[in-house]
Amino acid sequence: MTKDAGVSDDARSKTWTVLALLRWTTGHFNDHGIPTPRLDAEVLLAHVLGVRRLDLYLKFEQPVMSAERAQYRELISRRVSERVPVSILVGEKEFWSRSFRVTSDVLTPRPDTETLVEAALDRMVDSDRPYRVLEIGTGSGAIALSLALERPSAQITATDVSPEALQIAHENAEELQVGDSVVFLEGSLFEPVSEPLFDLIVSNPPYVAEKDSAKLPAELKHEPAVALFGGMDGYRVLKPLAAEVAARLSPGGWVLLEMDPAQVETVAQWLADSGLSEVETLRDLAGRERVVVARRPDPLAVQQEEEPNALESQSANRGDSQEDVP
Repeated sequence: MTKDAGVSDDARSKTWTVLALLRWTTGHFNDHGIPTPRLDAEVLLAHVLGVRRLDLYLKFEQPVMSAERAQYRELISRRVSERVPVSILVGEKEFWSRSFRVTSDVLTPRPDTETLVEAALDRMVDSDRPYRVLEIGTGSGAIALSLALERPSAQITATDVSPEALQIAHENAEELQVGDSVVFLEGSLFEPVSEPLFDLIVSNPPYVAEKDSAKLPAELKHEPAVALFGGMDGYRVLKPLAAEVAARLSPGGWVLLEMDPAQVETVAQWLADSGLSEVETLRDLAGRERVVVARRPDPLAVQQEEEPNALESQSANRGDSQEDVP
């Protein structure tokens, strides 16, 4: 451990086991206000040792060599002094039970976004159907690639304004062996998309208000501003997206958008005003309203529902007439 990390010379000379390092680092992180001290300590040490985090529990008494401790010290120092997120320090983040490469060029996938993936899969119930899916603002590709892995027959297009982000998404697609399942396009909103209609459109767009930037955790400065901020009020992307999405959905198609809980009511109303139906909100893992869902009405489906009702009504009327005859 280095003096930057707050370790004395006596501590430096002792034998450091996995458990001893975890205990010391957890306390050090806690003293410096790291929100998840034990988890961060475990993820960083597992990365240095080249093992799974859970494997650390089988190696508590294993000594950690000086070269490994030196690497660990560097990560600890950057986590504390620079507030670099653990995902960027180790270069990956688990999402939907899979590992995705992340860098400072992409937004780190959050657990709350799994709500969006789960809701999308619930609306793609036929695993053999070639659903036409569009993701706007794919970043690392976590959403699009998770859908591709769960629904192999789906035809998925994913866009982003950042060529650097698209490169990371391409790499993740190849690593997860779904490189042929997703088409990546560079551009804003629907601009790069030639296909007119989609069965499902999903997006976790930039929605943080720039006016709130001073209140944000220091870790967010290491993630791309273009993926975080949606203008001064947070609606720079959400508003045109809500306005244009109805025209890009096939009849009966769904749109699912992630956003700040404070934006849910406004965006839900925009979608309803655009002519979409079945508007509802879904809660994230913490119980906060996080995803707005809406559907383009399908006139054919409505007609098919109305026809049996009309026949039943005619039959009932005929029955009434017959009962009136003496």
